[in-house]
Amino acid sequence: MRTPYLTMPLLTSLAELVPWMQSRADALDRDAAFPTEEIACLHRLGVLTLPLPVATGTREDALADTLASMLVLIGQGNLPVGRVVEAHINTMHLVARYGTQAQRAEAAATARDGGLFGLWVTDPPGGGLRMQRSGSRIMLSGAKQFCSGAGHAAGALVTARDGDGATRMLLLRLGIGETVKPLPSPLQGMRAAVTGAVDFSGCEISSGAILGEPGDYLREPDFSAGAWRGSAVALGGLIALLDLAVTQLRESGRWDNPHTRARIGEAMIARETSRHWVRSAARIAEDPSADAAHRVATVGLARIAVETACLDAMRLVQRSLGLSAFRQGNPVERICRDLSTYLRQPAPDEVLTEAAAWFAGNPGVSAVA
Repeated sequence: MRTPYLTMPLLTSLAELVPWMQSRADALDRDAAFPTEEIACLHRLGVLTLPLPVATGTREDALADTLASMLVLIGQGNLPVGRVVEAHINTMHLVARYGTQAQRAEAAATARDGGLFGLWVTDPPGGGLRMQRSGSRIMLSGAKQFCSGAGHAAGALVTARDGDGATRMLLLRLGIGETVKPLPSPLQGMRAAVTGAVDFSGCEISSGAILGEPGDYLREPDFSAGAWRGSAVALGGLIALLDLAVTQLRESGRWDNPHTRARIGEAMIARETSRHWVRSAARIAEDPSADAAHRVATVGLARIAVETACLDAMRLVQRSLGLSAFRQGNPVERICRDLSTYLRQPAPDEVLTEAAAWFAGNPGVSAVA
């Protein structure tokens, strides 16, 4: 099934927006300011309401390719913008996967109005979000932390423990009395994502906010396979980093040094390898007919491959540029700081070893779509 909407005009318009996003990124980082104008522009292009592969029920490579290209371009423009858009897409995916017809319609209406969804699933130390049902109402207590877009998102998908100790998903329309606070210790990078803590104590919601069944948030393959979207955004940051490095090396007169070219060449290999991994991971992860374990293992390898490529490229770029790569105000410094923060996703060793074990046990299966 083809979706005519997902063709070149969207990606062409988005590519044209990238330089503008890049020109604003330093100021947003310096002020730790939320990219309100960027989100508004992306909304006008249709990014927040992009049809998702999960909604078709069949393998749709064109949809997966477009979604991947979109996330790469946004990451190339500004990694924190990519972070909040990725969270929005992840939420819309879960709503499409587990939501009722009413929930899907409500989420779609919010997105059409330009509303951004957060995905807030991390509990602070000492206890997280709890829910207590009373008839058709739910009373919330506790908080979530590392909430990107805190104070700016229109809605959020959160996880909460119910009275039986089970983990439930809640789809919330924000502005229900929650309290937004800065993190006790701010993150070094991704400052424009405005990541904070949100306390929902005393908030009352309808039981209609419950999304799916107990344990659905951790259910595979959605829980792990969705990580490919973060890899796509990180790839965009890697592309921007190498473009800047080549430009600055030319301007400084150091591009002709053969050792410099060799280092950048290695980083370019890592970049192109990452493109292939993201494309394959997107197609396999979004293929409902693929084996769930295959989807999870493929995304696991892709995630580690892109992380390794980014870390290697940062080292090579910093070695090539020298101390200027660490100067505040140099976008290279900002992108490296943002990438370093963004790549710190949980359990990388476990992800790699489990993916390796699955492919070792299925030698005839490829990770290439």
